[in-house]
Amino acid sequence: MSEYRIEKDSLGDVQVPKEAYWGAQTQRAIHNFPITGLKPYPAFIWGMAVIKRAAAEVNNSLGLFVDKQVGERVVKGEEMAQAIMQAADEVINGRFWDQFVVDPIQAGAGTSHNMNTNEVIANRANEILGFPLDAPNKPVHPNDHVNMAQSTNDTIPTAIRLGCLWRLDEMLQTLDKLANALWEKSREFDDIVKSGRTHLQDAVPVRLGQEFGAYARCIERNREKIEQAAEGLRRLGIGGTATGTGLNAHPEYHTRMVATLSRLTGLKLYESDNLFESMQSMADPVHFSGAMRTLAQDLTRIANDFRLLSSGPSTGLDEIRLPAVQPGSSIMPGKVNPVLAEMLNMAMFQVMGNDMTVLMAGQAGQLELNVMMPIIAYNLFQSMDIIINAVNAFVDKCVVGVKANREKAEGWLAKNAILVTALNPVIGYLKGAEVAKEAMATNRTVREVVIEKGYLTAEEADRLLDVRSLTEGGIHK
Repeated sequence: MSEYRIEKDSLGDVQVPKEAYWGAQTQRAIHNFPITGLKPYPAFIWGMAVIKRAAAEVNNSLGLFVDKQVGERVVKGEEMAQAIMQAADEVINGRFWDQFVVDPIQAGAGTSHNMNTNEVIANRANEILGFPLDAPNKPVHPNDHVNMAQSTNDTIPTAIRLGCLWRLDEMLQTLDKLANALWEKSREFDDIVKSGRTHLQDAVPVRLGQEFGAYARCIERNREKIEQAAEGLRRLGIGGTATGTGLNAHPEYHTRMVATLSRLTGLKLYESDNLFESMQSMADPVHFSGAMRTLAQDLTRIANDFRLLSSGPSTGLDEIRLPAVQPGSSIMPGKVNPVLAEMLNMAMFQVMGNDMTVLMAGQAGQLELNVMMPIIAYNLFQSMDIIINAVNAFVDKCVVGVKANREKAEGWLAKNAILVTALNPVIGYLKGAEVAKEAMATNRTVREVVIEKGYLTAEEADRLLDVRSLTEGGIHK
């Protein structure tokens, strides 16, 4: 028996694997674009499938599906619409995702991904109607029926927006989880006073809890930026068809599609106020990518601090201890590395690189269309996937298990000559500098030197150099 069946498109016959649900155009894309070996992210599959599901419902409600004679059987237009909706629902729910096989780097605009979707849903719809994959004649056509009133040019940007919104809450909840874990550590470490550091040099005291509280608030602010940036993604240009004019779409199609997509997805969605702009410009996805990049640079900074604060333990700062989750060396016994912080660094570097790709692709559109949308889609969905997975791992395997090394933190502070800063309002900057230099040169404390020089009494020095009070601001006299 043959391992292939014959499918047709406008260029002619194509051999397609017998059990595959895709058709001729997808098979051509497989042949033409063997670039990365990667497949589309589920968010992209879901986004396209929900568009096809909504379009079948809307077009059917507008009376646009007509009966079709196939051999001796007349297939009602209503039957075809219902079969398409059922097939699309199956894809939405995760079935047939292995049938989406076009490389992310493909023909411009995403026609291959759109046709992959059209063909899978059409073949499954025909199967539902009783026509097997290798039937010589089938009622549901991928272009005429599944793609009715659509173009790649309005479905792909809409699917990008929907796909990002599909996982938005999950990503925001992941950031909430990280912020909450950092706040918990902030409270746990609040009584540990340590040396602050600026320029990687000794600075006035801070509490370890204050450092962790700053990390937590930083994540909350980044969450706000991402949520705000996502608002622009809610504006959909579906119905613009090929160039924004809405050619081949019913006048009510755009409005009905946005309402139907809102109902099907449970997402808050808006009609575009200019279908031409929605097709030409990728500014909303670029802006959303930029918000993720900003988060990535802050996560990188926090991961770097974790690595620095846990450095050593014998020859570094060693002010915090990270959970030991795996051996750190193949040659040095007993070595344990900050692997979760290192992982977070690498993950966020990838997100930053993805943002550069999205930025470059966003500016590469011409006239009525940006043809670089497939790579925009892939990088956006990958960035969201990376952030969700990397942050969850960082919280679960690192942050919740961080321990403070009080002895080392307070020990470093005791040697910190910059404590003299608190004495400025009493003895002045120049005398303070004199005290600090002598303390460092003689390996003594500021308290010892300032009392020896007669600038302060022991009681005054103890009161002014109370390290906890120095972390609470104000002028000390």
